[in-house]
Amino acid sequence: MYWLTQKQIAQFPDRFRARLINCLSGYKSANLIGTANTQHQPNLAIVSSVVHLGANPPLIGMVTRPRTVRRDTVNNIRASGFYTINAVSESMIAQAHQTSAQYPCDVSEFAATGLNVEWVDSFAAPAVAESPLSYGLELKQIVPIELNGTEFIIGEIKWLRMREQAIRSDGFINISELKLAAISGLDSYHIPKAGTRYEYALPEEVAGVIPDQGAEDIQPAVDLSNYWQEA
Repeated sequence: MYWLTQKQIAQFPDRFRARLINCLSGYKSANLIGTANTQHQPNLAIVSSVVHLGANPPLIGMVTRPRTVRRDTVNNIRASGFYTINAVSESMIAQAHQTSAQYPCDVSEFAATGLNVEWVDSFAAPAVAESPLSYGLELKQIVPIELNGTEFIIGEIKWLRMREQAIRSDGFINISELKLAAISGLDSYHIPKAGTRYEYALPEEVAGVIPDQGAEDIQPAVDLSNYWQEA
């Protein structure tokens, strides 16, 4: 077993240390952040730091790059107040990764990678047409992280669309059916298999397994057919 101290880690080459530390948090969701600048040019950037913050109100957070580098995505979010989060599916991985390249400001990553822009009604930020799971957010707060010059962006979900019927009767989304990608480290992509769901755990009994169709704890049941629209 390797045993490394903080001092030893600090002595590693920068690129080695970056890869090492980025792997420690395990699998992370792969998402494309869609924004538009003041000239309405679409921008797209891959991130692996999206996290759930709360369901009521529905809040999502993500960490930006340090302020020492060019940050078109966060600048666009500040200017417009809106952005989209688009899950990366297996068929999109190569194109999604390519958005991490430093294209000139006047080049849209949509055009550069061949991904298609989708505008949802009058929403001010573009979605990715190829993504099976996208949602639009309104900026609510930007929290500076002074320790490393990054920022934590908090947004509230304004709309949600899913390309496939992967949602269960209890609200659970089976992301394995959408073939969504996960990232480990900086550049390794994975397609997770279907997992096992367990009931709410109580001290006095062992939690059982939830069936694939979902838990039966929502009464009255939500009729999902009322919300389904053909693409």
